[in-house]
Amino acid sequence: MSKHTSQGSKATQKGNVSGKRLGIKIYGGQNIKAGQIILRQRGTRYLNGLNVGVGRDHTLYSRVLGVVEFTKNSLGRVVVKVKPKSSK
Repeated sequence: MSKHTSQGSKATQKGNVSGKRLGIKIYGGQNIKAGQIILRQRGTRYLNGLNVGVGRDHTLYSRVLGVVEFTKNSLGRVVVKVKPKSSK
């Protein structure tokens, strides 16, 4: 008869878990195309402003061709906007 009971494996014991590539992809003042990802995030750390859409996983993306702007609202939250650029 054995002295110890058998141990189950835990999912959190996996050693080499890759990163999720979150964060800002295009910074303020940079040009952006329509549909291009501005940042990836978990939850809504950054809020969407004018001409910015939100994906199912809270990813912010541009809806128009323009320049990215990061500003703060009255509550101190960071808002991401895209200032449209004329397509000449």
